[in-house]
Amino acid sequence: MNRVRASLSCCAYDRTRALFDGRVSIAGCDVVPLAMSPEEAFHRAFRHQEFDITELSMSSYMVQVAKGTCEFVGIPVFLSRLFRHSSIYIRTDRGIARPEDLKGKIIGVPEYQMTVALWMRGVLQDEHGVAPSDIRWRVGGLEEAGRGNVVALDLPEGVEVRPIPADTTLSAALAEGSIDALLTARAPSCFGETPEVARLFPDYRAAEEAYFTRTGIFPIMHLVGIRRSLVEQNPWLPVNVQMAFEEAKRLCMIDIAKIGHLYTTLPWAVDELKRTRALMGEDFWPYGVQANAKVIDTMTRYAHEQGLTARRLAVEDLFPKSVIDRAKV
Repeated sequence: MNRVRASLSCCAYDRTRALFDGRVSIAGCDVVPLAMSPEEAFHRAFRHQEFDITELSMSSYMVQVAKGTCEFVGIPVFLSRLFRHSSIYIRTDRGIARPEDLKGKIIGVPEYQMTVALWMRGVLQDEHGVAPSDIRWRVGGLEEAGRGNVVALDLPEGVEVRPIPADTTLSAALAEGSIDALLTARAPSCFGETPEVARLFPDYRAAEEAYFTRTGIFPIMHLVGIRRSLVEQNPWLPVNVQMAFEEAKRLCMIDIAKIGHLYTTLPWAVDELKRTRALMGEDFWPYGVQANAKVIDTMTRYAHEQGLTARRLAVEDLFPKSVIDRAKV
């Protein structure tokens, strides 16, 4: 059997680093690793299908799967996970003191379907009674004008989504007050520079820990996708790729637990690992379908309720059978 030559695009996280430095390989493959930001990988993968194995936005992936237009086969390797209570920025002069006060407000978001927005719209509705239709949405570039959605959307009636002017940015719009709040993965440049801009949840860690305690959910942001044509030619590829990412994560967790010499440039990283495990469990960043059943179920529900997918996706729609039914020893 000939070895598969494959490009790999993803962020050089600590949990993927072993794939970049050669400590971990994908069985049967000669890999060309390309480190880049998630935004760069998403744009080039969804728009131009440049890569063979790539980091993908989970929400954009679900949208394309539901439409039957996705050029990638997903595997349950979740490279990015984040609690997102930190991601809502508000104008302090608009009477917004709690999530319920967002009703009727104008909120900016770089892309309506982006995963951070999917999660926080779901949290706002489930926990605070604020539906997507209660908000007027504005989309555009966070710091660069002219950004648009990477996938086409067909949203429900009553959900207002409009672009901001082509010559401005969401950060500038929040600073000048033409929007009331901003939902974004990255902190806007106006935060810390404009006195009237603050976080909706100032003590976001406390809010996020309480959310996890209530729900047991650690939100998934990104997954790994493999070019569909490559999987059709090499049906063994999804499991082999997943096993490689699992091994890279295993090595990462060994490294960050070392106290003799610190793996990260943080003085108390080992203690932080201990605190995190006390709250969230030994394997707090699981890969695989079974370990993430509740999180995946919540995401597919949110995507359908918010009109991003015309039907509620099943696990079998998202991942091939080979990675759902893995061999056990």
